[in-house]
Amino acid sequence: MLCSDFLNSLEEKITAHYGTIYLISFTNQILDENFACMIKIITTTRSIYLRFATLCLVLLVFIVACKSDTKSLTADLAFSGETMGTRYNVKYFDEHKRYYQKAIDSLLVTVNQDLSTYISDSHISIFNQEKTRTYEGSPHFDKVFIKAKEIYQKTEGVFDPTVMPLVNYWGFGYTPKKAVTRVDSTQINELMMGVGFDKIIATKQSFYSKQNPRTQLDFSAIAKGYGVDVIAEFLEQKGIENYLVEIGGELRTKGKNPRGDWWLTGINTPTEDASLRDFQAKVMLQNKALATSGNYRNYHEVDGKKYAHTINPKTGYPEANTLLSASIFSDNCMTADAYATACMVMGIDRAFELIDRYAELEGYFIYSDENGDMQVKYTKGIEQYLKK
Repeated sequence: MLCSDFLNSLEEKITAHYGTIYLISFTNQILDENFACMIKIITTTRSIYLRFATLCLVLLVFIVACKSDTKSLTADLAFSGETMGTRYNVKYFDEHKRYYQKAIDSLLVTVNQDLSTYISDSHISIFNQEKTRTYEGSPHFDKVFIKAKEIYQKTEGVFDPTVMPLVNYWGFGYTPKKAVTRVDSTQINELMMGVGFDKIIATKQSFYSKQNPRTQLDFSAIAKGYGVDVIAEFLEQKGIENYLVEIGGELRTKGKNPRGDWWLTGINTPTEDASLRDFQAKVMLQNKALATSGNYRNYHEVDGKKYAHTINPKTGYPEANTLLSASIFSDNCMTADAYATACMVMGIDRAFELIDRYAELEGYFIYSDENGDMQVKYTKGIEQYLKK
């Protein structure tokens, strides 16, 4: 609020006496964390010297108050909650101090109702249960399906959400989580018959049908990123220009942090014993999204052999290669999320080649060399994000 607005709104309360100056009040007010000084000075004196002194005092306070108006500080708001089997965190700056947690919680409930395979009556669960009938989609389902198909094609089928039956078989899906103690190659081959995103026919009217009744969808490799985008777009619609949104380590930023710097985050060290605060690299996100995928935490171990949660849709088996983690930078988080998973299937060389091919993507890869030592490789655009 401008200083003139404060001065024009002052109440005129005075009991005048001849020859007396009444300095009624000097009030500090905080409005939306913008400091303003308000002074009420009323005089009825006939002395020109006292009138001049009073005028100087008013002018001095007015100048100081106006100077404070030139540096407008926004309100720092932050909250967290649970969603998609993990936690989310939201931080943003709003001079109106609008608190959006309830609205965001409602949005996430809707997203889960469309995309979660852990909710038996969700849209994706109903699709998975259908054998022959045509399925009618929903807004969130449709958007994720379209993006998933795009990345399925660009990765030549390496990113394929129809691996759901195999994810369940290996103990990482919505069925009871247990390690496979005896691998049944015959059963895996049968399940592979339903794998292939092109086995789902979609129409422009948001209807979907299966060519194989075994086909099921698993959007877990893109859903968290999509959830981040939903929150980010909601904030932008409300006019929020500085924010950080994170779900389970996938995040998206806009604008700058409270210190006026780009938002700072980190890429975890991909070892089993590393804490969540052990970083291989620190990065400054400049209006970008970042998603990381790795096999170093979510795995089963049977007879000394580890089975990671990333399933190769080409083989039906958990992928095992030297790539330890893939961090992908993109304009939106669901794109970064999906490509990070595809990279983990491809391995270091093919993953680097894929991400380097697209100008809108950047990648930071941590892998194990022939001696078992940890190495780093990243695309040329990453330099601008790395904190020295």
